[in-house]
Amino acid sequence: MEQIQWQDFEKIDIRVGTIIAVNPFEKAKKPAYQLQIDFGEIGIKKSSAQITTHYALEELINKQVIAVINFPTKQIANFYSECLVLGVYDINQAVILLQPDCIVPNGSKIG
Repeated sequence: MEQIQWQDFEKIDIRVGTIIAVNPFEKAKKPAYQLQIDFGEIGIKKSSAQITTHYALEELINKQVIAVINFPTKQIANFYSECLVLGVYDINQAVILLQPDCIVPNGSKIG
């Protein structure tokens, strides 16, 4: 495993946001959803997330998630993903979302 310096970690902007809209992403190569996430004063960002195994569309609305918000925009098919929602892989490599234990303000910085 390659080690990084503290300054490398400080470059990553990880924030909490609330999912406000979810749509199926039919043009994705692997099953995914298109998310709109409210990061408070930072604004609303879009993300493509392969989280269909553990989450139904309707249960994702108003769920808080943790995401990296300072990656460059990435085009996936006809969709532009503006942040990376973080999760952990289960034993079958399906993603389980990382989220705070209690409700926190949107845009809260992880550190």
